[in-house]
Amino acid sequence: MVTFNTDVLVVGSGSAGMAAAIAAGAQGHSVLVVEKDEYLGGTSAISGGWLWVPGNAPGIADGDTRADAEAYIRALAGESYDAAAVATFLDTVPEAMDFFERRTDVEFVYPEAAPDYRMEAPGARRGGRAVTVRRADARILGEDRLRLRPYLYSFTVFGYMPEIGKELSTFLDVNRSVRATGYVARALLRTWYETLRHRRAFTRTNGNALMTGLVATARRMGIPMWTSSPVTELLTDADGAVIGARVGGSKPGVIEARLGVVLAAGGFGGDPAVRRRVFAHDRAEDDHVTPTVGQDGDSYRLGTAVGADFTTRPHQPASWAPVTHFRTLRGKRRVFPHLRAFGLPGLIAVNRHGKRFANESLSYHDFGTALIADNADENGTYGYIIADRKAMRRYGIGYAKPWPLPTWYYRRVGYLTAAPTVAELAGKIGLPAEALQTTLDEFNADAERGVDSRFARGSTWFHHFKGDPKHTPNPNLAPLDTGPYYAVRIGVGDLGTYAGLSVDADGRVLDAAGATIRGLHAVGTAAVSVFGGAYPGYGANIGPGMVLGYLVGRDIATGTSASGDTSVRDTSTDTESPAAVTSITEAARRSRAS
Repeated sequence: MVTFNTDVLVVGSGSAGMAAAIAAGAQGHSVLVVEKDEYLGGTSAISGGWLWVPGNAPGIADGDTRADAEAYIRALAGESYDAAAVATFLDTVPEAMDFFERRTDVEFVYPEAAPDYRMEAPGARRGGRAVTVRRADARILGEDRLRLRPYLYSFTVFGYMPEIGKELSTFLDVNRSVRATGYVARALLRTWYETLRHRRAFTRTNGNALMTGLVATARRMGIPMWTSSPVTELLTDADGAVIGARVGGSKPGVIEARLGVVLAAGGFGGDPAVRRRVFAHDRAEDDHVTPTVGQDGDSYRLGTAVGADFTTRPHQPASWAPVTHFRTLRGKRRVFPHLRAFGLPGLIAVNRHGKRFANESLSYHDFGTALIADNADENGTYGYIIADRKAMRRYGIGYAKPWPLPTWYYRRVGYLTAAPTVAELAGKIGLPAEALQTTLDEFNADAERGVDSRFARGSTWFHHFKGDPKHTPNPNLAPLDTGPYYAVRIGVGDLGTYAGLSVDADGRVLDAAGATIRGLHAVGTAAVSVFGGAYPGYGANIGPGMVLGYLVGRDIATGTSASGDTSVRDTSTDTESPAAVTSITEAARRSRAS
C-alpha cells in the first residue's frame, strides 16, 4: 500500500478543480490532483470554454452594476434564489479574475457582444458578463500535451474546433464566401497535418484552450496531476472530519490531506441511478443522453458516504441541452448537443404531434426545459428539428453539415431523414402530415413578415445573436417552403447538473442538519448550483465553478491546522495489509487532532 501526504487533495481535473488547486498552491500549500480518467480536463476540456462572471473589471467599466447582476440572477432563480451564495460569488469575481489573469497561463477575451440568455429579464445586459479565452498552443504543456482530453469529434468540424464567435461565423459562411472557404480550408489542412505528424494538433480553442492554460499553470507550479486514479473512498477521523482518501487505479494507496479534500469530480448526468431519483423525465433510466464526460455521480457517492447532504433545491436539476445521438458506420456512438443549431432561419422544432411547442431561439437550457415540459405526459421525451432545402444547404442541421457536403452519410447512419414533400417527411418520422403542414403554413406566413406571432422568436438581442445577422428582415426567421425537407430527432441531455452536494457560501460541504463536514469542500457541478436552476448566460457552469474553486483554494487553511511540512511525500510501504492501512489512518487522525 502506497501512502502520500499533501496539504490539499483535489478530486477531479476540470476547470473548477484546477482553479482550486492553483489557488491553494499559490498560498504555499502542497496540492495533489487526482483524476479517474486517462485524460486531464474533464468536461471543461470539451466545452465552449466561456465563463459567466458579472462584475469583471471590463464589464464594470462598461456600466455593469452589482444591483443589475443580482436582480437578473434573482429573476431567473425565482424561489430557488440563494442570496448568500450569490453574494459570495459576486464578491469574489473581481479578485478571482484578477488572479487568473495574473497568475495563470489563461488569456481571457472580453467580447463586446455576448448577451445574457434572458434579455427580457430585469438586469439583463447585451455584453460584458460572458468571457471567453484566447486560443492556446498546446506545446506549452510539454510532455503533458497528450494527457489533456481531446475534443469530442462530433463537436468539431472534421477535427477542427472553431472558436465560438467570429471564427464560427466564418465557418458558417464557408459555402457563400471565397474568403471563408479559404480560411476553413487552411484551418482544416493545418489540423490534419499536425494530427498526422504529432498525433494531435497544436492549436487549442474554446474549453481546450482554457484547460491547456490551467494545466500548464499547474505544471509550472509543480502540482502533481495523477490520471487513471479514481478515488474509491473518503477517509475520516473519529470526529467525522475528512482527512484523506483511498485511491485505486494506476497508483493505488492512501492519500493523507492535512488541510482537506476538494470534491471537483463533476455531477451525475452520466449516472442512470441518480438521474432516476432526480430527473422527472428519466424515471426509466433510458430517456436522457449526456454529452458530458466523467460526470458519473462520483462526487455524490463519495460525499454522501461521509454524511454529506444531497440537495435538489434548484428549480431545474441540470443545465439542459437538446441532443441527438447516433452510431457511425463503424458503430461508434456519437452525441451532438444542439447549442445553436435551430435559432437559425429556416429551421423549426416540432413535437410528435407536428406542432411547435417553444421558441427555437431560446437558450439550450430554456429550450430543454420546454421540451421536457411538453413531453411530461408522453411516452419518452423528444421532438424534431425540421428544415427545408434552403436551410439545409445554407446551415445544415446540427451534426449534418451544409452544402457542398452531401447528405447521404447522415441519412445512411440514421441521423437525418429526408423526403421530397412535407407529407412524405411526416410519414417517415411518424408525425401527422396535416398538422405538420398547418404548422409550416402558419410559421411561413409569419416568417415572411419577420415576426413570430406564436412564440416571439427573433424578438431579443440574444435571439439575433443565435441567428444569421446577414438574413433580413429577421435574423431568426425564414419560410420552410422548398423541398426536399429534412428532419432530425432530438432528445434531452445536460451540460452539467445543478442539484448536488449542499455547501455553504464558501464551498464547505454540509450535512443534513446544515453543519459543515470539516475538511470537505465541493466545487463546480459537484456542488449545488449558485444560480438556483437557472442558466443566465454563456459559461454559467464554468464561471461559478472557477470563481468558487478559487475561493475554496484561497481559504482552505482557514479553521484548520496544518503541519509545517508542505511537501508532497511518498511514504510508500510495500504491504497492502489491513494493519498497515489502519496505522496510516490512525496517524493521520492523531495529526489532525493535534
